[in-house]
Amino acid sequence: MHRVSSSRRLVVQVCLAAVVALLPAVPLLAAARAGYRVYVTNERGGTLSVIDGETRKVVATVALGKRPRGLKFSPDGKQLYVALSGSPVAGPGVDESTLPAADKAADGIGVLDLKTLTLVRKIRGVSDPEQLAVSHDGKRLFVASEDTGSAIVLDVKEGKQLAALRVGGEPEGVTTSPDGKVVYVTSEAEHRVSVIDVASNAVIKQLEVGERPRFTAFSPDSKHAYVSCENDGSIRVIDAVAHVVTGTFKLEGGPLIRPVGLLVSPDGSRLYVATGRGTMLVALDAVTGKSLGQVAVGPRPWGLTMSPDGRTLYTANGSSNDVTVVDAATLKVETKIAVGEAPWGAVVGRWPLR
Repeated sequence: MHRVSSSRRLVVQVCLAAVVALLPAVPLLAAARAGYRVYVTNERGGTLSVIDGETRKVVATVALGKRPRGLKFSPDGKQLYVALSGSPVAGPGVDESTLPAADKAADGIGVLDLKTLTLVRKIRGVSDPEQLAVSHDGKRLFVASEDTGSAIVLDVKEGKQLAALRVGGEPEGVTTSPDGKVVYVTSEAEHRVSVIDVASNAVIKQLEVGERPRFTAFSPDSKHAYVSCENDGSIRVIDAVAHVVTGTFKLEGGPLIRPVGLLVSPDGSRLYVATGRGTMLVALDAVTGKSLGQVAVGPRPWGLTMSPDGRTLYTANGSSNDVTVVDAATLKVETKIAVGEAPWGAVVGRWPLR
């Protein structure tokens, strides 16, 4: 019989113990290395640019249709809903009678399968959609219909219109609160925010805000909301429980500072703002509105998103056809990534899909 020496047995036991000790760390290591992708709509290009968060390279370009702008994930993160519009591109104050006729057949919400990066369907029933939000149960979409002044509630499964709510001229920003109870919709033309109760699909309040409100961002606890008011260079602060405007943050930097996209840091302490014509990304104290710094990111930054760990920011720069990558803590530009024509919206999702 072959006998194992006590010294060799000891070595084997030590090695086995080391392997066992490492096993619990494997899931943690995998989680720490979990990747993500950045999805960017290119309004004039009619495409979606897909960026790998680790390599910072465009890994795919997907044809979507006319004027892709707002985009949101399904609750399981496996699909992406994208607002598509056949209305011609036009800035504020443009005489619409001088524009080409709208292609209403192009209107709808494109549903993109993120595993295959293919458009699997288009949900109709909404005219000139710009931005949208998804209910937490994934059953409904709330869509800003820009040319009708309405927020359209769509049944995702059936593709049917459940409600058409008057929210004011040129609605744009559509955001669900983190607790899923309300949706805020901004009206650019009438300078107000409509509060939609998700349970009843009804507008329960309307708030007067600043000039040309664009996007809304909520604090992680759903207690506060921030609305970018482009034409007066301000952020309106809202008590998102009582739905009352409680303050105004005035951005510094002159008349070209025009806040558009914005988001709140994961800990709720910072508010990041893309300033459009101002070319800057600005960080504010979310309580006081005090400036914490700013950095030039490129011409017309509109869309703004953040990596899952909160360390990296991405701005979609509409006039330079690129995305700027910024360190969220230091506000230093790390790189720029060329995308499609007129990047508009940006979101981040986990990758690979689970």
